Amino acid sequence: MTAGDDASPRPGESPERHRRRLVRDAEHAAGAQRPRPPRRDTFYRVLGGVLAGAILLAVIGSLMGPEWRPLPVTDPLTVQSASTAIGDAPELEQYDVDTRVVEVQLDGAVVQARILTPVGASGPVPAVLFVHGAGTGKFEDAFVDQAYALAEAGVATMVPDKRLDTYSMRHRDYVAMAQDYLVSFDLLRALPEVDSTRVGIYAESEGAWIAPVMASERAAVDFVVLVSAPVVPPRQQAAFAVDQYLRNTGVPDQVFRAIPRSVGMQLPGGGFEYVDFDVAPYQRQMTQPVLAVYGTADQSMPIIQGAEQLIRDIAIAGNSDYTLRYYGGADHGIRIDGTVSTAFLRDLSEWVLGLPDTAHASPRIAGAQPEQLYLAQPVPQPRWLGDGGLLLVLIIGAVAVAVLLPASRWAAVGWRVWRKHPPHEGRDVPLTRRLTLLSAASIATVVALVWYLLSVARLALDYERNGWVVQGGWLGVRLLGMVAVVAAVLVIDRMRTLRRIGRPLAQGVVGHVAVWGTSVACAVLLVVLAYWGVYQLGI
Repeated sequence: MTAGDDASPRPGESPERHRRRLVRDAEHAAGAQRPRPPRRDTFYRVLGGVLAGAILLAVIGSLMGPEWRPLPVTDPLTVQSASTAIGDAPELEQYDVDTRVVEVQLDGAVVQARILTPVGASGPVPAVLFVHGAGTGKFEDAFVDQAYALAEAGVATMVPDKRLDTYSMRHRDYVAMAQDYLVSFDLLRALPEVDSTRVGIYAESEGAWIAPVMASERAAVDFVVLVSAPVVPPRQQAAFAVDQYLRNTGVPDQVFRAIPRSVGMQLPGGGFEYVDFDVAPYQRQMTQPVLAVYGTADQSMPIIQGAEQLIRDIAIAGNSDYTLRYYGGADHGIRIDGTVSTAFLRDLSEWVLGLPDTAHASPRIAGAQPEQLYLAQPVPQPRWLGDGGLLLVLIIGAVAVAVLLPASRWAAVGWRVWRKHPPHEGRDVPLTRRLTLLSAASIATVVALVWYLLSVARLALDYERNGWVVQGGWLGVRLLGMVAVVAAVLVIDRMRTLRRIGRPLAQGVVGHVAVWGTSVACAVLLVVLAYWGVYQLGI
C-alpha cells in the first residue's frame, strides 16, 4: 500500500475520523524523525530528577516551618535530704471516717460532692478541698486514697464533681472554673466540724492552673497543695510532654519536627484559647504556704523547672513558705506500681496537720533526686501551615482531587475501549498510568504517615518501645515518599516527551483539568509531606 493509498479514507470511515487519523499519523511521523535519547541517558535523567526533587522538598520542608531545638536544663535542682519526712510534723492519729454526699449549687448547674470527716476528733478540724485534673470528673473516681488518708488522720475532705457543662476539649476557662470551686470551698468552710481558719486546696495536674487563681482571689484559703503542677502554660507543657514521650520511645530525630508544627498550630474549628493560659500572675499573688509534690517518673511535667518557677513566683508576693517533695519512681498521680505512695499520703497528712509550723520546716526540698533534661519553652508558631483548619481542608481536598481525577480519566479510557472506539489522540495512556502511580503513591504516603504518628503516640503514652514500628515504620513512610517523587519525575519526563514529539497532553478543557488538577493535587500532598519531615535530610 502506498502513502497515497494510506491517506485515502478507509471503508466506513467518516470524514472527521479520517481527518483525525491523518493528523495523528503526521504527529507520529514527525516524532519518529527525531532521534530518541538512549535508555541510559533516560535513566540518568530520571535519577537526577529524583535526587533534585528530594533535595528541593527537603529545603521546602525546612523553610516552611519552625524547627524543634529545646534548650537543656543547666541549673538542676538538688535535694537536701533523701527522706521525704516533714520536719516539725505532729504524730499522726487514726480516726474512723464518716462519709456523706451533698449537692453544691453553682451558677447554672448543680454538682454532687463527697465529704469525709474524722469521727471523734476533739474540736473543729482542718479541711481540704480537692480540685480535679484533666483525667477525672466524678468524686467516685478521684482522689479516693488521698481524701480517705487525710480524713483518717484528722482532716475533713471534700471532693466535688467537676462541672462538665462548661468544660470540653475545645473550651476551658480556668478563671471561671476557680469561681465554681470556690463555691464548694465556702460550703466546706461552713461545716460545723471544720475549723474555718484552716481550710486549704489540693490541686493535681490541670487543677494546678486553677488553684492559684482561687488562692489569689480568696484570702480565706489557708494553704495550697500542688501535685504534679505544670506551672508553665498548657501549650508549653504539651510540647514538653510530647518531646519526652518521643524521646522515651526512641523515634528518629526527623520526627521531632512535628512537635512545633502540631502543638504550635491553631487547631481546626477555633476555641482552645486556654492552651496559652499563664498561671504566673496568680502565683505571684499567693501568700499561702505551698506544698509542691512530683513523682520522678512523671514524663509529662517539667518537674524541676516547674518547681523553680513556682518558688520564684510566690517569692514576688513575699512568700517563702514552700515545701517541695520528690517521690522516687512515682508517676503523674504519685503512684508506684499503680498504688498511691504511702510515704506521700503520710507526708501530706503531716504537713497539713502541722501547719503553720510545717510551712517553713526543714528540709525544704527533699526526696529522690529529680532529673529534667530539657526546658519546657515557648512553642514556635508555624509560618505557613499554622492554621489547622486550612491544613485539614488542603489535605482532604488534595486527596479527593488526586483520587477522583485519575479515576475519571481511566473511566473515559475504559468507556472508549468498551465502545470499541480507538484511543483518543489527546489522551496519552502512559501519562495516565504515571499520573495514577503518582496519585496512589502520594495518598499512600499520607495514610502511612498518619498511621505512623498514631502508632508512635500509642507507644509513647504506654511508655513502650517497638523498633519495628518506630524505626521500621518511619523508614517505610520515607520509602513510600520517595516512590511518590519517582512517580512525579516520570510524569514530568512523559510530559516533556509528548511536547518533544508534538503531541498534546490532553484534549479539551476536561482533559487538561484532569492532567493538571491531578498534578497540582499531588504536588500539594508532596509539599505537606515535606512539611512534616518525610523528606528531611538534616537541613
